[in-house]
Amino acid sequence: MKIMPVNLLFDVLFSMQTSSSKKVKGPPVQAPAAQRKPHRYRPGTVALREIRRYQRSTELLIRKLPFARLTREITNNVAPEPFRWTAEGLLALQEATEDFIVHLLEDCNLCAIHAKRVTIMPKDMQLARRIRGPVAGVASY
Repeated sequence: MKIMPVNLLFDVLFSMQTSSSKKVKGPPVQAPAAQRKPHRYRPGTVALREIRRYQRSTELLIRKLPFARLTREITNNVAPEPFRWTAEGLLALQEATEDFIVHLLEDCNLCAIHAKRVTIMPKDMQLARRIRGPVAGVASY
């Protein structure tokens, strides 16, 4: 009998098996280093970074043109005659609006924390507005 190398003997024996059997494959091919997964931050990290960024900043968060369009639309629906706005007037109104919204959301967050929750809900906003009391020119709750 002829002596065969082990690898060749292994191939001959496994080639005689039926077609239903699986062939042994070589070692798995590793993915190239260029296709690494992109870096992902843990849940909440980016949110906390955004909170710090917006708390530090002083710029307006609502875009100016959509706010101006909405303001003009509301005043045209309310006022019987056409109403004109100066740029400074719109800017002052936007500053006041954002300040009102930010403080209202802070109060809503406190209400949610008091209820041992993290997520604010409509009932938190209703409670915050009720505790604040009526605001001149704003519809009641």
